[in-house]
Amino acid sequence: MSKKIETSAITAGRPAVTPDAPLNPSIDLTSTFHSGGPIGYGRYGNQTWTSLEDAISELEGGQTLTFSSGMAAISAVFSILPMGAPIVASNQGYSGVMSLLNSFHTSGRLEVRFVDVVNTQEVIDAMKGAALVWLESPTNPCLDVADLPALITAAKKLGIGVAVDNTFATPLVQNPLAMGADIAMHSVTKFLSGHSDVLMGSLSISDPALFKRLHDSRSFNGSIPGPFEAWLALRGLRTFPLRFNKSQESAKELVKRLTSHPKISRVRYPGFGAIVSFEVDGTAEQTQKVCESSTMIAHATSLGGVESLWERRRRWPIESPTVPEQLIRLSVGCEHVDDIWDDITRALNAI
Repeated sequence: MSKKIETSAITAGRPAVTPDAPLNPSIDLTSTFHSGGPIGYGRYGNQTWTSLEDAISELEGGQTLTFSSGMAAISAVFSILPMGAPIVASNQGYSGVMSLLNSFHTSGRLEVRFVDVVNTQEVIDAMKGAALVWLESPTNPCLDVADLPALITAAKKLGIGVAVDNTFATPLVQNPLAMGADIAMHSVTKFLSGHSDVLMGSLSISDPALFKRLHDSRSFNGSIPGPFEAWLALRGLRTFPLRFNKSQESAKELVKRLTSHPKISRVRYPGFGAIVSFEVDGTAEQTQKVCESSTMIAHATSLGGVESLWERRRRWPIESPTVPEQLIRLSVGCEHVDDIWDDITRALNAI
């Protein structure tokens, strides 16, 4: 019997039920194993990782590998592509990925065809001869939404691999593997763990042969998670649906209020999720002052935690130049929505 995600988040990755067995998995702090088993050495596996991977697999489907960070997971995907392989990717997205892809394109490591993911035909036209389509939807930080079913279907007809960054939407909103994608990626740091205390990434993979290649990449590149971090992430995962649904509910209410605020020129929200991006009617300096004037919302880089936080994304030199200077990315936390709104209005009044 298949379970709802809200149930799987709580029940998956538990130890076998036997008399006096613990309810929660232990933290397996070891690098060395007696010979004769399937692990062999600490770089190849760990029972605490496995518990977390089993849980994420129930949410996303396929088999899951966890990594030391989201960028480590993403780098593993690109690492298995041949030298100079053509890939299709958004011309705007998470700054770490954009920086990596630009460096690969410049060096010739990959031929990156940058596209507007909202323009479905443009993306499909760029697919001819490609080895991989890397999709981020909604995009970070402008929250553009790609037509994933159409793009995945088109790519698979051409025999092209598809990987989807599902960090923002999460499996509560969309399931890329069920749509036909080969890989669903997460920055586990964000919504899945949800407490701003873990750095981790994951790949959920539909094909066993592809899983083996990515497992080898993780093992030989050493991009493995720590057991304690895996345990913390699994602990956070238990409340993921509760946290996400609460934050999403507040985000939708904040969008209504932000849309009518006289100091906001544009609100970007795809209709789901807990991330809201908006543009201040002012200068980059005034926008920066807004972020620095909050008293409850943390002025910090990250998202998906129980606490609300925001930042002006163009304060980072590696952010895409197509992102407006006045854009603030707000990660809505689990505080009362009225308290979040009061802090936003106080900060806006600072300009």
